[in-house]
Amino acid sequence: MLMETIVCSARKGRDVRLLRLLESRQAFKNRCEGCMGAWVAPASGQKGMFLVQAIYVDEVAWKNANDRVISELDSKDGGIDVEFAGPPLIGMFTIEAEQLPFSN
Repeated sequence: MLMETIVCSARKGRDVRLLRLLESRQAFKNRCEGCMGAWVAPASGQKGMFLVQAIYVDEVAWKNANDRVISELDSKDGGIDVEFAGPPLIGMFTIEAEQLPFSN
């Protein structure tokens, strides 16, 4: 399985809009085939900073979900890049089902 992890910050005064855009994308990914779960969480004690994560069965599922976000959401709302204060920190991690506490 593949875990996508993103840490990002909103431009000043744009945190509500960025959160709304991130939530809509994670909800969309949750409906995509091969996505086991996707969520976004605001930082505790730091306004405008967000943790965005999703777990996919494989790289193909991740690519398909992200391609659909680009074609179906970004094309309608302009995307999220303009809302970032700077480049997001992005990591892709390989995990095994046994490592997930909710896989039982």
